[in-house]
Amino acid sequence: MSVSPSPFSTRYDGDWSARPLNVATRLTAIATRIPDAIAVAAPGGRNADGKRQYRLQTFAELDQDSDVLARGLCAIGVGRGMRLVLLVPPSIEFMTLVFALLKSGSTTVLIDPGMGKRNLITCLREVAPDGFVSVPVVQAFRRVLRRWFPKARHNVTVGWGFMSAVTLDTLRKRGRPEQALPQTHADDPAAIIFTTGSTGPPKGVLYLHETFDRQVTELQEFYGIQPGEIDLPGFPLFGLFNAAMGVTTVLPDMDPTRPAEVDPRLIVEAIEDWQVTQAFGSPAIWNRVGAYCEQQQMLLPSVQRVLSAGAPVPSHVLARMKAAIHPDGDVHTPYGATEALPVASISASEVLAETSTLTRQGKGVCAGRPFPNIRWRIIATVDGPIEEICQTAELRPGQIGELIVSGPVVTREYVTRLEANRLAKIRDAKGFWHRMGDVGYLDEQNRFWFCGRMAHRVITAVGTMYTICCEAIFNNHRAIYRSALVGVGTPGAQTPVIVAEPWPEELPKSSADRERLVSELRELARGNELTASVQHVLIHPSLPVDIRHNAKIFREKLAVWAAKRLRRQLRTSPRQDA
Repeated sequence: MSVSPSPFSTRYDGDWSARPLNVATRLTAIATRIPDAIAVAAPGGRNADGKRQYRLQTFAELDQDSDVLARGLCAIGVGRGMRLVLLVPPSIEFMTLVFALLKSGSTTVLIDPGMGKRNLITCLREVAPDGFVSVPVVQAFRRVLRRWFPKARHNVTVGWGFMSAVTLDTLRKRGRPEQALPQTHADDPAAIIFTTGSTGPPKGVLYLHETFDRQVTELQEFYGIQPGEIDLPGFPLFGLFNAAMGVTTVLPDMDPTRPAEVDPRLIVEAIEDWQVTQAFGSPAIWNRVGAYCEQQQMLLPSVQRVLSAGAPVPSHVLARMKAAIHPDGDVHTPYGATEALPVASISASEVLAETSTLTRQGKGVCAGRPFPNIRWRIIATVDGPIEEICQTAELRPGQIGELIVSGPVVTREYVTRLEANRLAKIRDAKGFWHRMGDVGYLDEQNRFWFCGRMAHRVITAVGTMYTICCEAIFNNHRAIYRSALVGVGTPGAQTPVIVAEPWPEELPKSSADRERLVSELRELARGNELTASVQHVLIHPSLPVDIRHNAKIFREKLAVWAAKRLRRQLRTSPRQDA
């Protein structure tokens, strides 16, 4: 079934919504052109010499097996628009099932298991799935909590059979070659992908087949990605884009829910084994890989392009990775969100040569210029819904405000937490704008400078403070790995507090060391007009961050922690200690 008409629908080419389209047909076209090329390489065990072995799947095999499984899904009653939760670790099976679900006409629900048990259960209940395609432990979980999932009647287990769930082998037997697969259209639902929940409960974002199709086109054309390239993706879903572009996916040996714990030796090993030309990952991955390459004085000359997204990438990470790859290669940081990706991009070359100096001075992080089909503007911030674009006030270059975007890769709506649609979308005569939830400004070159999340502004009695700008001043200290600005109290009269996380080797070992570090950070604050009002500095051994990228700081949690610390200090001492 097709989604009901959205009040935020956009029509780009007249009647494109009625045009038959399934992003999985891109795989079929690639399989016809290069059937025997490797589509997926998954790490296996090691031989007697310790060399890594890989399971391989060609484009023809991926296309054919996903066809068979799609027909099997249809045979067990899966229909167009049905929501099936996919919870399978990165693997050949994961890749095959992504395309099988797309071809079946169903809607794939993708949830990061690293978001925590409570959020995971809440998201699953809100999405009301028609079934689960998952490993046995998830099927056991579904059975125990089956009263919460009354519609989940179409269940497939990946692994050994589990009660009422059919196996992949059963699906393959049920799928018949003469069975026609459903025809989908541009505005049919393809997936529901959940946000990280870094500024509130995770929300389910509806992806249409047109959304995925345009994302593939935008990424391939902007970065010049060619069929035959070899990619190592630190985020499993990027394998979908690779297969649709004729790019080999080499699955890394890592836990994608814990990127900061990745073993850099395993990443380097895969790159060297396959002569990887492109790699995608969060800043946390490249922080470890870049440091390892620098320490070992090793190069990755096959890599022409590194992509890193999810949060601002520190300049030292960009510099290390750029130094490790091919001399003519570069590191790119695409900017966007689950609701709109890609929006903008900037290269490490531009950052290191120009913008990083301004970032260290508190000017924000430059996210670069927009992708060709993105429209954007900065408007005066409004804490509440904006119904029509005529109700906004557009700001001039250099003025900090809220970023809104429009374009073919911008998703229309949330399908859980429906109240978020009213807060995130703005109608106009041509369709709608999406409120990114980020504050910043455009410069004279039409580059967006990110100053922080709108929800993280600290609004004091004398003005508004922006997290990224203020934190940069403290991050200049040699001992500080990262910091977070939080507000204690009621907006309009908040007390600004800096919570600083030292590098592990710089963590104070005594109260005297802590006092010395705090004193130095306060001196930094007094020396800059952005931070002169900061009187409270707290030391934290490890700031809470999101699981998906290990980079988005949970400032809401830190604000509660900071408030408790300040109250405790006021009870025990008249001095402002850390």
